[in-house]
Amino acid sequence: MEYTIHTDLQALDPAPWKRFVVDHPDGNPFQLPAMFAFYDQVPGYDPVAVLAREDDDVCGVILGVIQQEHAGLVGKFSARTIVWGGPLVRSDHDTPDLLADGLLKNLVKAVRKRSIYIELRNLFDTSAIRRIAEAHGFTYHEHLNFQVRTEPEEALRKRISASKLRQVRKAMKAGVKIIEPENPEQVKAFYDILADLYRNRVKKPLPGWTFFEQFYDQRANHRLGLYLLLEFQGKIIGGILCPVMPGKVIYEWYVCGLDQAYKQQYPSVVATWAAIDYALRHGIGTFDFMGAGKPDQDYGVREFKSKFGGDMVQLGRYQRINKPLLMQIGKLGVRILGKLRSI
Repeated sequence: MEYTIHTDLQALDPAPWKRFVVDHPDGNPFQLPAMFAFYDQVPGYDPVAVLAREDDDVCGVILGVIQQEHAGLVGKFSARTIVWGGPLVRSDHDTPDLLADGLLKNLVKAVRKRSIYIELRNLFDTSAIRRIAEAHGFTYHEHLNFQVRTEPEEALRKRISASKLRQVRKAMKAGVKIIEPENPEQVKAFYDILADLYRNRVKKPLPGWTFFEQFYDQRANHRLGLYLLLEFQGKIIGGILCPVMPGKVIYEWYVCGLDQAYKQQYPSVVATWAAIDYALRHGIGTFDFMGAGKPDQDYGVREFKSKFGGDMVQLGRYQRINKPLLMQIGKLGVRILGKLRSI
């Protein structure tokens, strides 16, 4: 079995990699070569992929991205490696445990000196590799999520809160339209709403405009997903950015709405419904919220997400701290920055 570490998409043939992910039962857009290409276009994002091969076939993959908000010395305190929905290994392989072991070993080797920590954000049950991850220095942490089964539609509508469905109907009757953007200016309007939300309420790092611009631009050649925006009286009042695995899952990566300014239009509710409705109309069986916080911590958005008929799952996350001292300094810096922003 051959393991190769890739930091340059041009150095490999993405076709067998894509075929492996698309055919995998837990395949997701975050492990596709198109996601590698997308990350590669975003400043401060450095993708790293480890592929396991037998002959010409890919039998395992883990794709992560080293994210860094700032350049130079300051950037070292924010550099972290994030993996969504990986590793993926062939479940019918003779030695799936060895595959997962090799992928994690090589990922750690590739990024441990370049990032403070590595975090695997699970999108499916990974209990089979927990022992292997822990052997490579990862610690498991509980983390909740909601996954909405969108089929059959009649059963879904019975599970969704009646008040949320009423709010959607009221907003649509008032003239709110769900649209796919026709130009970057509409996407920029969505981004401006999102940036204000993160700056004043979420108080966490948000990718810069280029991230959202590139996600819009990639649709022509490597369609990783789409934007669903809310238009009311000619103005964008909210929306959602959704990576999509056709026929399988649609994900909520970023969502926002001008809820205070447009209380009777319920933009955050309609934005969430827009993704569920898209799944219904395109034969996608699951809408995934991509997280609902830690079970032992208050998370205000969890109650909101619970109203859309999803199953609460505890898929957890794995974290490996590569540089403990920098990790502690970075946490202190985040707390200080949060306090300064609240002044």
